[in-house]
Amino acid sequence: MSSAKRKIYFASDFHLGVPNFQESLERERLIVQWLDEIKNEAAAIYLVGDIFDFWFEYKNAIPKGFVRLQGKIAELTDAGIPIHFFTGNHDMWMFGYHEEELGIKIHRKPIVVEAQGKKIYIGHGDGLGPGDHGYKFIKKVFSNRFFQWCFARLHPNFGIGIANYFSRSSRAATGNEDDKHLGEENEWLAIYAKEMLKESHYDYFIFGHRHLPLKIHVGKESTYYNLGDWLKYFTYGELEAGEMKLKVYPSNQLYPFDV
Repeated sequence: MSSAKRKIYFASDFHLGVPNFQESLERERLIVQWLDEIKNEAAAIYLVGDIFDFWFEYKNAIPKGFVRLQGKIAELTDAGIPIHFFTGNHDMWMFGYHEEELGIKIHRKPIVVEAQGKKIYIGHGDGLGPGDHGYKFIKKVFSNRFFQWCFARLHPNFGIGIANYFSRSSRAATGNEDDKHLGEENEWLAIYAKEMLKESHYDYFIFGHRHLPLKIHVGKESTYYNLGDWLKYFTYGELEAGEMKLKVYPSNQLYPFDV
């Protein structure tokens, strides 16, 4: 890897597909533009979940659309840039297409990465921390291979249509009404990070899912960042020389709490 490629980038919650075709397409073009701008400095890129508002791979069919993003990802991996893709609660049903066609690495659970002298815990964030037992149960159902086999028996027009209907009724399609800061004592991913610190030290915790840019000090030398989203905030993380910052696209200026 070239010495010029000194930065690691993080982004999540693009939710491509909502709220309608035209707005999703405009957002996709902006994301592709961002990826094109960072490619010369990127040592690695982490796409931390809910990149698509819905994704399900049938054996011989995938949801149509998103070709600009997928083509750009293939271009970057062909150029030798590692791209890590985390499944989120909206796009967990990935079964090999992206690995084979785009050359990316899929992560279904949080991972630990050591880079630039820092130990980093990365995950989408859904199903972690206290509470939300209803969703945790549903996630187990959706992750069950028998349930996935049953869904795959539906014709794509019907199965994808049903899924898109429910997906568009979600937070992403209704303006992120609950992207409100709960207070540090109630932010469940911050609580989760503090629990993880009891077992091992991490310099950074990087999550998505909340749709809200957050920076919370969870330990003396540990910080939790939430990456926000590209529906409202257009924020992304940048790690350079061991220092994590959240920035806003297309200005590439620091998010206010990192100024």
